[in-house]
Formats: sequence, structure tokens, C-alpha cells
Amino acid sequence: MSLYYDLVPTGIPGLDEAVGGGLIRGRTYLISGETGTGKTLLSLSFLINGIYRYGEPGIYVSVDETYDQLMNGVKRFGWDLEALREQGYLEVLIPEMDIIEKIREKDPITVAKSLVYTIADYAKSLEAQRLVIDPIAPLVTLEKDIQVLREYIRALVMGIEREVGVTTIITTEIPTGARMISRYGVEEFLAAGVFVMGLAQTTEGEFKRYLFIRKMRWQAVQPTILEVEIQPKIGIVVKGPLKDVHIPFYALMI
Repeated sequence: MSLYYDLVPTGIPGLDEAVGGGLIRGRTYLISGETGTGKTLLSLSFLINGIYRYGEPGIYVSVDETYDQLMNGVKRFGWDLEALREQGYLEVLIPEMDIIEKIREKDPITVAKSLVYTIADYAKSLEAQRLVIDPIAPLVTLEKDIQVLREYIRALVMGIEREVGVTTIITTEIPTGARMISRYGVEEFLAAGVFVMGLAQTTEGEFKRYLFIRKMRWQAVQPTILEVEIQPKIGIVVKGPLKDVHIPFYALMI
């Protein structure tokens, strides 16, 4: 466990033990992976555990789902986010769906600053200590806009750490089979830690979900592949080291 940083426990069963106690308070962490690997559930587990186990209010920014889609999904899973909102422990923000057009038309840094100020206002009123942005940028974009989105992501992450001061998880989805660990090639450099989620196949042909601890800045944590399960009403549960499985080499490149 670090002697120099205040660590924030995630409350996710098995994860805090694997990362030496938790995440560095006030820093940003990336959850990357293909679709269906559990990124949203991991990030929501971080928020919900923060509320129930540690009394830390949180903010969830849903970029690619409407409010109704999100609430209907979590309700089917067994979570009642609306009750947490009513009790003042959680805020759910849904950016305008045309945010990608705003980024194209305006200075991306200006758009990022606007979102940072909005988050900061909610964080102050809620006394929030945890934040999730899922995903960090709109999923529908053109190749020619990659550099613009990189500028937006950089300004957003740095602005949140400087102006808001919460412990943040951002997610990014990578295309199936792509040889990358983030969608825009900048998220992993800005984050203090990187978790890659995926599906692995055992020698018997069974598929298992995994969490690869790829990077933990300023913490003595070795890269580790852990098996994870999704449990209704609980979220993500980390079971322990995963062995005897085939994982694409590009997911593990250090």
C-alpha cells in the first residue's frame, strides 16, 4: 500500500486487494475493452460501493445512453439509482446528444471546459467524491476528427483533476479485434491506471471475463490478469488470477 497517497477503496470484491488498497484520490483511471466485457458495470460498482460502503456521493455521466435507457437497464440488473438520486447521494448527467457536432464546430477545449464547470457545480452541491464518465467521448466519430477528440479528452481529464478533484473512472470502447487499448490513443497516457477488460477462452472452450491490470502509476502493482464475474445487485466481483486461458497478445502488450 502506498505511503505517500491517500487511497480510495473501490469496494469491488477482490479488486482493492489486487491494487494495493485502492485508487489514488483525485486521479483518473481508465477502463478499456471491447463491447460486452463489463466496463459500465465496473464503473457503476465503483460509484454504488462508494455510496453504500464509504458514504461518498458520486456523479455518473452517461454519454451514449439516454436517461430512460440507463435507468431501465440498471433497474433490470437490480440497482435503484433513482432512489440514490432522490436521497442526494448520486447525480446522473446526460450531455446533449449532439455534443460531437459541438466539438467539431467549436474549440474542443471550450467544450471540455464547459462540461468541467458543469460537473464541478454538481460535485460541489452534492459533495461528490467519485465520478464516472461512460464513455469518455462520443462513440460515433469520423477518422478525421480523431485529433480533435484527443484535444477534447485531454482538456476534459486535466480540467476535472484540476478543477473538480474527485476520483474519476473513464471508460473507452475499442473495436473488436483492434490492436489498441483505447479508442483514441490518448486516454491511457492521461490515466493514472489502466484496466483492460475482455473475454478469454479456456483450454476446454469455456469463455471467462477477465480484468487485466495494465498500469498503476506510483503504486507497486504488478501487471495481473484476474477473472471477473457479473453478479446481479452486486456488480463486478474479482475472483482471482486467471490461468490456462488464451488472451489476444495485443491486449497484453506492455
